[in-house]
Amino acid sequence: MQIIPEMTFQKITFIDSCGLTNPVVEQITHLSKEPIVIYNDDPANDDEILKRIADSDCILVSWRTRVNTEVIKASPNLKYIGMCCSLYDEKAANVDIVQARSQNIVVKGVRDYGDDGTLEFIFAELIYLMKGLGQQRWQNENRELRGKTMGIIGMGTLGTMVARTARQFGMTVFYYNRSRKPELEAEGFGFLPLGDLVSTCDVISAHLPKNSNVLGETEFRNKKPNSILVNTSIGLTFDKNAFLFWIENDPTSFAIFDGPGVGEYFDEFSKFPNIILSKPSSGFTLEAQSRLSEKVLANMSNFLSALGKCNQELGFPWQVALN
Repeated sequence: MQIIPEMTFQKITFIDSCGLTNPVVEQITHLSKEPIVIYNDDPANDDEILKRIADSDCILVSWRTRVNTEVIKASPNLKYIGMCCSLYDEKAANVDIVQARSQNIVVKGVRDYGDDGTLEFIFAELIYLMKGLGQQRWQNENRELRGKTMGIIGMGTLGTMVARTARQFGMTVFYYNRSRKPELEAEGFGFLPLGDLVSTCDVISAHLPKNSNVLGETEFRNKKPNSILVNTSIGLTFDKNAFLFWIENDPTSFAIFDGPGVGEYFDEFSKFPNIILSKPSSGFTLEAQSRLSEKVLANMSNFLSALGKCNQELGFPWQVALN
């Protein structure tokens, strides 16, 4: 049974389709004094976002909608922004967290809700490509993952899951990360500089925050021929023109994207026979939706509980609850 905090928000608004389950949305209704407002489409611009926020003190938003500095400045009633998506890096977030903090607005995201689905997608697509089970085949003969080299860019939670799974398939795994991971190197995963990683690995899988751009003209020029690039990060993790030059001029190589990974470039990339695209988000399974929903609800409940403790037990103003 969900325990409802004594404190509630005045008004909660879903700025877009946040992908939460109906049971959790029902529980969220009990956290708002006024009826909650739910929008199921994406706002077209900042003006539309502001109209939707109106006098809300709590908003929920998916990764698709950017809540920028100007929007936050123009929303004086806001106390809480719930990101119904991953929050790994403030700079990569679709909410201006620095501005929100300056206005004593709490921003909470979630982590590790869609990793299992994305992990399955990556290896399902690789196996299909290796064995020619889909429309494309990596080489003339069916191949196995065993004995191939996997390079991970971004050794966070998902990157580590991919690395460990690749090893179970008999792959040799290397990684590149902005900071070394001695504990993972102790498991047998070798660190390589980015240039060496892309020039030696059969498969490169990128797991980076939104708006990262780590592969440029130099990396693609030196990329191993007859190799595979996988991107399931939100948005491109590379220079688009350098990527297209590589994929067009090396027909033996392939690239694999899910919906968030290819983003707005789906139609453009679909013209290339060696780019494999999937429109859905690989990580947004029914199970992931449930995990996301529960974590979003827990974040809201915890905030209100802390707020109530400061206000009722300690006599502090609500802003103190932010720290």
